[in-house]
Amino acid sequence: MLRSIRAPLRVNPRWVRWQSTGQVPSAEGPPDTIAIVPPVHVLTKTEHYEKDYKQSLVSHLQSRNLVESITSDDLYKLTEPNSKKLKLYCGADPTAKSLHLGNLLPLMVLLHFRLRGHDIFGLVGGATGAVGDPSGRTSERSEMEVEERIDNVKVIQDQMASFFANGLKYAQSRQLPSSTSTQDLGAFTPVNNADWWSSVNLLDFLATYGKHIRISQMLARDSILSRLNSQQGLGFNEFTYQILQAYDFWHLFKTSGVNVQVGGNDQWGNITAGTDLISRVQKQFGEGKASDMPSYGMTVPLLLTPNGQKFGKSAGNAIFISESMSSPFQLYQFFINCQDEMVDKLLRMFTLLPLDSIESIVMTKHLEDPGLRIAQRVLAREVVDLIHGPGVGDEMAYITSFLFPTPDQPFDDEISADKLLHKFRKSGILLKISLSLFKQPSEVKMSALLAKIMGKSRNETKNLIKAGGIYLGIERDQFDDPEDVVLFDRDNHLIDGKLLLVRAGKQKYFLAEILD
Repeated sequence: MLRSIRAPLRVNPRWVRWQSTGQVPSAEGPPDTIAIVPPVHVLTKTEHYEKDYKQSLVSHLQSRNLVESITSDDLYKLTEPNSKKLKLYCGADPTAKSLHLGNLLPLMVLLHFRLRGHDIFGLVGGATGAVGDPSGRTSERSEMEVEERIDNVKVIQDQMASFFANGLKYAQSRQLPSSTSTQDLGAFTPVNNADWWSSVNLLDFLATYGKHIRISQMLARDSILSRLNSQQGLGFNEFTYQILQAYDFWHLFKTSGVNVQVGGNDQWGNITAGTDLISRVQKQFGEGKASDMPSYGMTVPLLLTPNGQKFGKSAGNAIFISESMSSPFQLYQFFINCQDEMVDKLLRMFTLLPLDSIESIVMTKHLEDPGLRIAQRVLAREVVDLIHGPGVGDEMAYITSFLFPTPDQPFDDEISADKLLHKFRKSGILLKISLSLFKQPSEVKMSALLAKIMGKSRNETKNLIKAGGIYLGIERDQFDDPEDVVLFDRDNHLIDGKLLLVRAGKQKYFLAEILD
């Protein structure tokens, strides 16, 4: 049975209390000598941003590993400080109920541009999602029900809006010079390509734009060639996808003045199809004045594992933006466990920290003792704050230190149910279990309770218990009797009579609030 944990648990001071909250610590705070993770205010001093804001934005994004290819070197000059405003867009098809980290890289580029005063558009492919993009795929996508696609469109639009709203709060919490006044920010506009494709007549489209689309160019693109040479081949629906995306670019160019498209590197063919179409149509209908307002394309690198595997839905290793699909705690764990050879690159790509701080502070401290995983801890904190709001990263750091204390990084805080309830509220591993769900609340079998907590069947849970895979309480006592009855002596079995801590296997935790 669980041991009593009513007495406060304290260990030697180390790092939890020195986790940054984005606020400057008081004079009574711990000295820097015991700080393991550099606080936010140390990394975001004004002088650290000077180099970042003196160069063109495209050059800066290259230094952040956020630029793979551009259609014209003119973008360097067009993105110099105090340059004329650009309008950019990137798109995502509603093929899942959430965006994932791979989708985040083009959005990061748009966020950087918005913070420098440029207008951005987030496109969701309500129309193109019905066709399917063959880029980067070895087989055709499974057909999606219309209702599901429509639902996904709304979800992804909301996620884009939330990302840019949280991105602004994150930028302000990191003291980015460009974030101090909302008047200096670019505007964000959500769009759905189903809004214009629903009124396009096929014959009119072919008559007007078909002549500007070259089959030889379409066949030469890697996304098409790879599928044509595959065993499965390529359907006409997917073959025409690049035409649809090209028209999307032209439509936004014509109606809203959008002149830059951003996408993953696997979108290069689709993006250049758009710039080619715009140039050809302009020459015909714009009296040869294509140079008056050129269009540009920019791609970001694909997010790959150290062994070259792509992150994403197709690869089955996607980390989603949705809290319900990938909790803030799971997001934090993903980045805190990333490999050393990736951490510098990811800090540049997925955070707004100044490059000078990343190079001279974070990576310098990290290389002094890689075992402390300082760079990974900073990365995890920053990404969680970016996606879920400032301060959530610190909460996930607190939870991590509570669940996974080590000799060199022990947990240093008094344990109380109220504090844990507050810290775990956005973790995704806190749940409520009511004893009224059971026929005999005073004599609930532990296997039945654990099955409810873990969302497993009773038999699965019993097998896990018998295999020695269940640990309970602060002390992580192994539980190996599936028929044991929970007597609910709250003083002895639960944290402050409220919370049951469960570990399943080596890494998976649940914190259950037990209700009458």
